[in-house]
Amino acid sequence: MNNITFAHPWLLLLLILVPLLIIWYILKYRKQHPALQFSETAIFSGIRPTLRQRLHPLLYALRLVALTAAIVALARPQSTLNRRETSVEGIDIVLTIDVSGSMLAEDIKPNRLEAAKKVAADFIEGRNSDRMGLVVFAGEAYTQIPLTIDHHILLGQLAKLKLGSLKDGTALGDGLATAVNRIKDSEAKSKVIILITDGVNNQGSVDPQSAAEIAALYGIRLYTIGIGSLGKAPYPFKDALGHTRYQNIDVEIDEPQLRAMSACTDGGEYFRATSKNSLSQIFQQIDNMEKSKIDVTQYSQKRDEYFPLLVVALLALAFEILLRLTVYRTTP
Repeated sequence: MNNITFAHPWLLLLLILVPLLIIWYILKYRKQHPALQFSETAIFSGIRPTLRQRLHPLLYALRLVALTAAIVALARPQSTLNRRETSVEGIDIVLTIDVSGSMLAEDIKPNRLEAAKKVAADFIEGRNSDRMGLVVFAGEAYTQIPLTIDHHILLGQLAKLKLGSLKDGTALGDGLATAVNRIKDSEAKSKVIILITDGVNNQGSVDPQSAAEIAALYGIRLYTIGIGSLGKAPYPFKDALGHTRYQNIDVEIDEPQLRAMSACTDGGEYFRATSKNSLSQIFQQIDNMEKSKIDVTQYSQKRDEYFPLLVVALLALAFEILLRLTVYRTTP
């Protein structure tokens, strides 16, 4: 249902001009006197008003319609709530992304974090019917976006992800546990967590393998992705003058740990991501999963509804001007 409100309701007071103008027009019409006077009107008794004469008040009516529509449009009518119950076929997915300092390594251009954000955005855009959420972690973890069907908001928050908002480190267990907490009560038959990281667990209070076992208890499928190269990778540093310098640093991904975490969940897998192509394998896996119907309540924010009224005002005014220049033209 749409509840219509007005951004500037006080402008509606101008509508009082409409009945006043109608009264003024009626009084003016009654006071009109003929340009030529006759001593007797019997000779005009058989003359009927033409259609053109009968419709002459239409000109004034069109002007009033234009005025009324313009006033209401200026008051900015808005639909304040659109609520719609829909059923969509999909799965529930929580993306869990590492935002630790090592994600700035540039072995994947422009860096690991930006590459992860790009492939995650492509993934979100390709899953229109799925509810999705976003969890980020470094030395600690938090939920950026809970499960939602509104992918526009999700993509906006994903684009804003940057390093430095969390204590540095890699808390794999905390990140996974936070994602499990967000999806465990879902009614979807298929629940998926995709965890993207480039490091080794060195922070947090939850053991990564224990978090994976909890995910398995809730029927959650876990895909883990190790992003970046092994060995050394170029990493940006700021020198004393503020210039960016690069240094090759040792990088390590705990592949045995990530592989064991995904393996303890039904159908889970571990992938290495050195490009967007690596993630396409996950898309294929998820597309083949059983889908379930989810009842979704969708809300929309305020939306201006003045445009149709503005169109009515312009059409009425244009029609009046057209009639005055053609059918009711009074000057050569």
